[in-house]
Amino acid sequence: MEKFDLCVIGSGPSGFAAAMRAIDFGKRVALIERGKVGGAGIFDGALSSKTLWELSESYKLTHNTHLGYTVYDSEVHFGSVMQQAHRAVAEKHVQLKQQIAHFQKSGQLKFFNGHAKFESPHVISITDAQGQQQTIEADNIVMAVGSRPRYLPHIPIDEKIILTSDGVSALPDFPKSIVILGAGVIGCEFATIFSNFGKTKVYLIDKEERILPFEDEDISRAVAANMEGNGAVIHHGASLEKMSIVNGKVEYVLSFKDGRQETHTVEKALISVGRVSNSENLGLEAAGVVLNDRGNIDDEHTRSNVPHIYAVGDFTADISLVNVGELEGRHAVERMFGQPARELVYENISTIMFLNPEVAAVGLNETQARKKKIPYRVAVMNYRYVNRAIAMSKVDGFFKILVSDDDEMKILGLRVMGNHASSTIMAVALMISMDIGIEHLAELIFPHPSIPEGIQECARMLMGTSIVKPEVFNLDVRCYRVDAQGRVDDL
Repeated sequence: MEKFDLCVIGSGPSGFAAAMRAIDFGKRVALIERGKVGGAGIFDGALSSKTLWELSESYKLTHNTHLGYTVYDSEVHFGSVMQQAHRAVAEKHVQLKQQIAHFQKSGQLKFFNGHAKFESPHVISITDAQGQQQTIEADNIVMAVGSRPRYLPHIPIDEKIILTSDGVSALPDFPKSIVILGAGVIGCEFATIFSNFGKTKVYLIDKEERILPFEDEDISRAVAANMEGNGAVIHHGASLEKMSIVNGKVEYVLSFKDGRQETHTVEKALISVGRVSNSENLGLEAAGVVLNDRGNIDDEHTRSNVPHIYAVGDFTADISLVNVGELEGRHAVERMFGQPARELVYENISTIMFLNPEVAAVGLNETQARKKKIPYRVAVMNYRYVNRAIAMSKVDGFFKILVSDDDEMKILGLRVMGNHASSTIMAVALMISMDIGIEHLAELIFPHPSIPEGIQECARMLMGTSIVKPEVFNLDVRCYRVDAQGRVDDL
């Protein structure tokens, strides 16, 4: 029986990161993948959908008549769009396989294509597509088994007419109409993508009164307004009573709080109601690993209840993001073979929502701060006061920074909605990690003209030293304080 220092089950972002980090320590690694190298982080996941978003944004730009020029006779074909998305996925897939081939040649890594199952806490069997089985032994194990879209038992998902994100790439053409169930990040991103291309009438079912309910109201209201301005219809406060396939189309029935019901018919439906971990048929009982009632592992900084077995990525009860999974994979290996430079913290995780326009976030938002009864100060500034936004004619957006309500004014969080929003947040993420105040941000020399200059002005506003004065532009440039009871006072 072949023995390894580490066995990694799953080659998605978290598993691949764990394998590469173990190689840094000079360890011999077994990497097991039952599907494609890269997992859902590449195929039908983050890379694929974000490529579609980028293409949809580029296409939408060709129809913008407010920039001093007009593009005539532009066409878009679904097959060509998906070909571009597949090309991006294939490029990353090849890169990952190149690394695996390199370290297989050096003997540091051995790749197994098959299904992994625990036979005992240290022994794993691997069954390939032909049913052939082999067994390996490992001192340590990382479970990076990933997740898949959640199915709802009362909805007949066939991945052709009613589909999940896994079925989007197999569509033969842009549907004439589509209803999306789920107004979280993924649902809103696909609503943005389809509406940007202008070939599909988009309907979004939102059981809450506003989309993205975990975000502040100013973010969710602005995103909804832009989505509706792009032609989408949002069913606010709607409960799905029934969804079925009738004569090759989707019929769905909604009920509302006022007692009325509506029946709609569309060509396709996309179900986006979360993901579930791939925890089945792993032989976890033989390893002694315990799952919670959601099929995840309640890990202690990536370690499961079995000391040498770790869980990372979507298999844990933590945040399901590619960057978080990679961080967890690296951290798990550092706990095994070295000493992590720091504990895992989730307070300064940077995220992007690929909407219209994009939304970038790090740290707390106002909703979270109020729920925790944390007193804070806020500065908000519209994009229209940033020269780069003016130059791009993309002034739809705003900056909002939260700091502690004291003399230190340490950064608690940042939200930026607008073009290039993702380029603004890393300095703030670093400052949150370093636990330092906004005076450092106020005195940095930012490149000009650039979108991040808006964050600097927000910091200066809180210090009373801004160039753009809130008392002049008080409708969309403002500072205020919120106490632990949620009372608001202007600064």
